[in-house]
Amino acid sequence: MDTRSRTLLKALTWQMLGIVTMTALSYPHTDTIWSALALACSASASGFAFFIVHESVWNRIHWGRRQP
Repeated sequence: MDTRSRTLLKALTWQMLGIVTMTALSYPHTDTIWSALALACSASASGFAFFIVHESVWNRIHWGRRQP
């Protein structure tokens, strides 16, 4: 099981990659880099929060885990 700090760092790096990708994908639709970045950041913030909640819930579920 990962520590909280490891999970947090994984979430941050994943979301940073997502911001870059989403900005690139949304730029042709918004025609401005700032609008594309704002869209990407709002999607990233919600994704980040739900990732942390998702990890916390699954860390409490013992189904499917093998005992060491």
